[in-house]
Amino acid sequence: MRDLQRLYREYRRNKWLRWFAVFYRVALALGFLPAAIVKVTGERFTGLPSNNPLGHYFDALLLTGSYYTFIGVSQFAAAILLLIPRTALLGALCYFPIMLNIFVLTHATRFNGTRIVALMLLANLFLLIWDYDRLKQVMPFHQPDEPRDLAASFPLGFFACVLAIAISVIVFNDLPFDIRPGNEEAECTNACRPGEPCQQFCDCIYKNGKPLQASLVEYRALKARAQRGAELAAPR
Repeated sequence: MRDLQRLYREYRRNKWLRWFAVFYRVALALGFLPAAIVKVTGERFTGLPSNNPLGHYFDALLLTGSYYTFIGVSQFAAAILLLIPRTALLGALCYFPIMLNIFVLTHATRFNGTRIVALMLLANLFLLIWDYDRLKQVMPFHQPDEPRDLAASFPLGFFACVLAIAISVIVFNDLPFDIRPGNEEAECTNACRPGEPCQQFCDCIYKNGKPLQASLVEYRALKARAQRGAELAAPR
């Protein structure tokens, strides 16, 4: 535990990591501000069609009225708090449950933007760990004594880990899903041939307007049937 605390304090003194934390704060704030403004003004959040699973969700969310506005105000407040150094931890704390909800939602609906959402959630976690001393004391506005002799060495190992994690998210993001509906019909059917299970999955969503889960059940049944047929037709 002492070694972890020593490593934490060493990283906390590094000027490169300080700039990295500032970059994350600004990037996360900019990621929320446009979405917050759209919700506060009562406009439709996304250009996704209504028969897309996530588009259908946002259509329903828009109809909730004041709850839709509340989400926008919460996102706006979290973004502004992140931009102010003295309230950055409070902003990160407010940001986290909203971001976690978006992360679960986008993966549940198989949205194609899950990579950036996952990276934003990891950035949020970094900011919470960065302010561990303040978080530990449950005093968001308490400023601990900071050393004046900032280390100038570039933390190559740290940034190598950040790059490796980012690459892993991008490369392995699609592994949990055997198929996605895409953000439009053309994207869904891009790699499908007529009559294939994936083509029928896309038709189920975009032409028949069925929910994602019902479309997945039909797709998997058709896929299993096609595999059994291929096995029976294979020479023995």
